[in-house]
This record gives sequence, structure tokens and C-alpha cells, in this order.
Amino acid sequence: MKYPKTKEILNQLVADLSQMSMVIHQAHWYMRGQNFLKLHPLMDDFMTEIDDQLDVISERLITLGGSPYSTLSEMAAHTKIKDEKGSYDKTMNERFEHLLAGYRYLAQLYQEGTEISGDENDLSTQDIFIGFNTAIEKKIWMLQAELGHAPQIDD
Repeated sequence: MKYPKTKEILNQLVADLSQMSMVIHQAHWYMRGQNFLKLHPLMDDFMTEIDDQLDVISERLITLGGSPYSTLSEMAAHTKIKDEKGSYDKTMNERFEHLLAGYRYLAQLYQEGTEISGDENDLSTQDIFIGFNTAIEKKIWMLQAELGHAPQIDD
């Protein structure tokens, strides 16, 4: 079996990107308050980016002979991104902190995938991981800026 650890990371990303999409959806659906008209469509952009990553990651896993998780129960059983019940009582800053935690986790997982795929000499997957990690790091910076924090990707 070629690239076994890379396939494991890819499938972990399938679960986690699926969960992250739901976390963003929740922020999108339950947000209220000032800047709603600006932030609501921004969440659409965030979801599109995560969903596009999910598609590329899943298709890469299939290309390598793997089988991506494809049921809600599989996603829920394997994701490491925290699940919270939706409510209207959270501020946008609280929602952004939750998004930030998810993006930080994804950055760490992409970095781990970069190292593992390099060790297994799967340079094509490594290239995907590097590109997506760069995009995630930018989201971390943007969310931190919105929250009034300095740009630190390694917090």
C-alpha cells in the first residue's frame, strides 16, 4: 500500500473540513448585530473555500486508492473540530474565536500532512497541503485582525 500515512491525513482532513464547513454555516446562520450585511456574505466565501479544499482533498485520496469518509456519522466520529449547538446568544467575536480555533487546527493538520507526504515522497499531495496551509494561515491572520489581535499564526 503506497502512501498509507498520507492517506490517513487526507481522510482526517475529509472529516475535519466537513465539520469546519458546518462551523462556518452555523456562524452564517446564527449571526446577528452590527456588520451583519457585510459578514453574512463573507461566511459564504469562507464556506466556498473550505468546500473547495474538501473536494480537492477527497479527490486526491481517491486518486491514491483511498476511500474518503462519506457519511455524516463517519464525519462526526472522526473530526477533531469542536461541535457546538447553534444559538443566537453568541457575539460575532465569540463566533470568530471558534472559527479561529478551527482554522488553527487545520493549519496544524496541513503542516503535519506536509511533513508526512514529504517523508512518503508524495510530492503532489505535499504541494496541495502547502497551498492549502498558506490559504488557512491567511484566514488566521484575517480573523485575528478582525478581533483586534496581532498577526500570529503560531498561537
